[in-house]
Amino acid sequence: MGSAHRVVVLALEGVYPFELGIPSRVFGSTDGLYEVLTCTVDGRPVRTNSDFSISVDHGPDILRTADTVVIPPFDTSLIAPRPPDAVAEAVASITPGTRTVSICTGAFVLAAAGVLDGRRATTHWALADVFRQWFPQVALDPDVLFIDDGDVLTSAGAASGIDVCLHLVREDHGTEVANRVARACVVPPWREGGQAQYIERPVPHAPSNSTARARHWALEHLREPLTQADLAEQARMSLRTFARRFNEEVGMSPGRWLIQQRVTRARHLLETTDLPVDEIAGEVGFVTGTSLRQHLHAAIGVSPLAYRRTFRGAPSPVR
Repeated sequence: MGSAHRVVVLALEGVYPFELGIPSRVFGSTDGLYEVLTCTVDGRPVRTNSDFSISVDHGPDILRTADTVVIPPFDTSLIAPRPPDAVAEAVASITPGTRTVSICTGAFVLAAAGVLDGRRATTHWALADVFRQWFPQVALDPDVLFIDDGDVLTSAGAASGIDVCLHLVREDHGTEVANRVARACVVPPWREGGQAQYIERPVPHAPSNSTARARHWALEHLREPLTQADLAEQARMSLRTFARRFNEEVGMSPGRWLIQQRVTRARHLLETTDLPVDEIAGEVGFVTGTSLRQHLHAAIGVSPLAYRRTFRGAPSPVR
């Protein structure tokens, strides 16, 4: 076995203790596959948003050695369109191409550094309006638990940090390892839906100006033959207005987004069940198994059976 994948966690002033501990708890439950180190912007202790401070063994230099950097959230009273210089310098020191992950308000730091420009991202739903106002160049989606945009991942509030870290374990080492970690942490290996289910207002303040309601509805009806007209009706918009607004908010067309969500759901079923490919296709809204095969191959370059072999190994019974 090669050297462990190094995860460096950057603890900022006002850090939330719960989220700070998530990377160590999740990645540290993989029997040595990851090495988790914690640093601050100057190597000195930082106060948490609770009644205690924490001290660390590392300063910002350790960021340059990271394979993955995680930025946990910090007190909302400290968020700003431009972070302190020391924070900006620490983020700038991260080697380009390093996988970078934010949890909750950590997305504000990445956005201020320009890391999220032109990308899809998420943060806690309660901060969505402020985030959009400060960073209009970021395609914010406040309805999801996390967004994987390749080398940059952003997650919503609190426990969504567990979701995104488990996702990384799953992507790096497969479902079997991720499920083992989830059992050790006594959490579900996969949560359906997004943070919309936790939002206090079930309907956005201005439903006529957002496609969020339609997207949430679509995720609950993926197996149905959805059309753009169906989504526009849920958003209470004309087809033209809906298509334009959807592209502005999500960064892609409704049709492309639906395919992406169906492929994602199909991958989950391939990893976690023994359902036949044709049955999975029906479950996620593809007309035939052939259609699923084509879209999966276009997305990740492999067939459903090859994907299942890679991420599951020996078959296990359907639960």
